[in-house]
Amino acid sequence: MANKTRAIAEYGDFQTPDDLARAVVGLVRRLGARPGAIIEPSCGKGAFLAAAARSFPGAALTGVEINGEYLGQAEARLAGHPHLNLVKASFFDVDWPSLVAAVEAPVLILGNPPWVTNSGLGMLGSGNLPVKSNFQKMKGLEALTGKSNFDISEWMLLRNLEWIGARGGTLAILCKTAVARKVVRHAWRQAIPVSDARLYRIDSARHFGVSVDACLLYISSDLVSRTCECKVYKALGDSEPEGRFGIADGALVADMASYAALDFLRAADGPRWRSGLKHDCAAIMELRRREGSWVNGLGELVELEEELLFPLAKSSDVAAGRDRDRRVIVTQRAIGADTGFIRHTAPGTWAYLQRHKATLSARRSAVYRGKPPFSIFGVGDYAFLPWKVAISGLYKSLRFRVFGPRDGKPVMFDDTVYFLPFRSRDEALETLALLESAEARSFLNAMIFWDEKRPITAGILRRLDLEALAALLGKQAGGGATGPACLRVGRDSGPTAAPESRRQAIRPSGPGRR
Repeated sequence: MANKTRAIAEYGDFQTPDDLARAVVGLVRRLGARPGAIIEPSCGKGAFLAAAARSFPGAALTGVEINGEYLGQAEARLAGHPHLNLVKASFFDVDWPSLVAAVEAPVLILGNPPWVTNSGLGMLGSGNLPVKSNFQKMKGLEALTGKSNFDISEWMLLRNLEWIGARGGTLAILCKTAVARKVVRHAWRQAIPVSDARLYRIDSARHFGVSVDACLLYISSDLVSRTCECKVYKALGDSEPEGRFGIADGALVADMASYAALDFLRAADGPRWRSGLKHDCAAIMELRRREGSWVNGLGELVELEEELLFPLAKSSDVAAGRDRDRRVIVTQRAIGADTGFIRHTAPGTWAYLQRHKATLSARRSAVYRGKPPFSIFGVGDYAFLPWKVAISGLYKSLRFRVFGPRDGKPVMFDDTVYFLPFRSRDEALETLALLESAEARSFLNAMIFWDEKRPITAGILRRLDLEALAALLGKQAGGGATGPACLRVGRDSGPTAAPESRRQAIRPSGPGRR
């Protein structure tokens, strides 16, 4: 049982049930695929190959599998097939260009690649990984702070796309829904000729006993025609899609029709939404009140100076709109700033941090390397402005909240929260009214994939033009209605102090707009 559990963890080992494999292959045939060769890059016990052998009897079959026992079972199922090639190997060790070039086109790629991330395998100490590279082209901090984590199936599917993009053919793969969208987006951005793209939702709990948003990703390429939309179906048997997603303005959009209808609300350079503090050590850096004393995540009673303690609202607090008596230790006012001042300004805090220095120094993220001791991220002048409009990136709801000072200090957030900073309560409340409008919600909903792990991102929020929205709502209110008193700011300047019409810029206070 322990070996089986590790196999599931290390290889994403969810064997495809025969009935699901037959349903997928049947759908692929109804959609018009007539392959000369069928490849399953991680064939397991051969469910897909067996189903394909019945539906496409003239096609050559190739299966690759790292597990020798599974490969033996696949070979037994397909005994007697005249054109069968089974290879015992890891996906990452196969000379795929040569293998694919040797088979007859068009190619049908079938399968169910591992449902596991590269970081998950790394923690297991697994060697079943692709060569490390920034294949997603992440930049700067994105590549260092976890956004470069990816599903192994994503890496494999991008290789599959290259094969059909070069020779034509069809891809029909079971995977996480979020992975499917990333793969389609990659195809569009890299100009891989996609003729038809479809996503069919599947019941992962029924077929695999796991609660994961999963689907069949279907992509075909005739090397001539192209589409920039992907049809989404509720189930494999559905003939009409429930919607379409696609790429617009260089980004993936959940509802193409709604997004197009609200075209005038798109921002070329929208307000810069910030994320909260990143410290990766909540047990030490975050405190809660218990019986009049501060307690850290280790259960230790802590007495620290007030200078570096700031009110904290976590993502769950923002989503629920509640205030909790929490504090976070803010060791810097800017990224990379020297932390030596703490020794003199707050000696008790310095001693506390020194006592936990080993834990803080062991933080895994590369962003802390070469930085002063006890460094944090997500800080700047903007973090210390008194009023903020915030939203949780994790919760599946467009619920914006206003947070003002507590005990004379600005509220800080964790790094799953996005916010706009302001100098005044009026600015924050007026911006909140804009964000809560039906028009803003419709526009944002058109971009958000609610089944994502973090459905709301700063990139999505920034695409809403608050200036255009204010102008729209001003017209609806009677053309010359007085609008919010949000204040215009420059690239790195502070706000001026004059109220403006809804027809003028609605932008957050403080530096950093660019």
